[in-house]
Amino acid sequence: MKRKINYNLLAGGILAGGMLLFILIGCFVLPYDPEAMNDKLRFAGISLAHPFGCDNFGRDIFTRVMVGARTTLAVALGTVAIGAGAGTLIGALTGYFGGWLDEVMMRVIDALFAFPSILMALVVVSLLGPGKYHVILALGIAFVPSFARVVRSQYLKLKEMDFVKNAQILGCGPFRIMFVHILPNTLSVMVPTVMIGFNNAVLAEAGMSYLGIGVQPPDASLGRMLSEAQSFLFRQPMYAVFPGLAIILLVLGFSLLADAVS
Repeated sequence: MKRKINYNLLAGGILAGGMLLFILIGCFVLPYDPEAMNDKLRFAGISLAHPFGCDNFGRDIFTRVMVGARTTLAVALGTVAIGAGAGTLIGALTGYFGGWLDEVMMRVIDALFAFPSILMALVVVSLLGPGKYHVILALGIAFVPSFARVVRSQYLKLKEMDFVKNAQILGCGPFRIMFVHILPNTLSVMVPTVMIGFNNAVLAEAGMSYLGIGVQPPDASLGRMLSEAQSFLFRQPMYAVFPGLAIILLVLGFSLLADAVS
């Protein structure tokens, strides 16, 4: 029997893998110094020496997209690590133990969930100030409720399964059951949830940096590059096209992967 090709998985793997390879190469090899300015190259067009052209300071756009994509990826990964880590812990505790702990924690989660994540992140950043690490912390906190609700729903369902009751009969402690027996069985739901969270983090970081309250100079990010490029759209459109394209490819790739594994 001929096996059906999963085109979402194939296309998502190519797009996401290509972007990750592009970012990985930029971690070790950069064509130019991303902050090096050259007045003679201001708004230079596409060429062999500068395949994406140059910006209003004569900086190589190809190099800056490499560095900006790396920064955006780092922020998104840090955001998902905080959101998924804390959300998994809260969801596991509330879903497994229930009772007053579930009531109290979920009312707090529901209150936080009532606010849009980007709005909550803006509040945190306004208190802490802009910057890469503050953005990671702000978005990570904002993403905790969504992960907590997903994990809690899985624990409520799985804790009634036979393998959990067998572990209890054998004398396994609650935390061993929660994180050794139940947690691995949530991966089929958590993997696409993490991918979607990653996409949301990329878009949130780009939006915050575009508004000037995210990653700050001299650090480059894709959102920051779009913000800098908006005044020169007609003079050097490539300044905005390539950072925007990098965001689209990164998000589209992981969206297709999330759909394929869900």
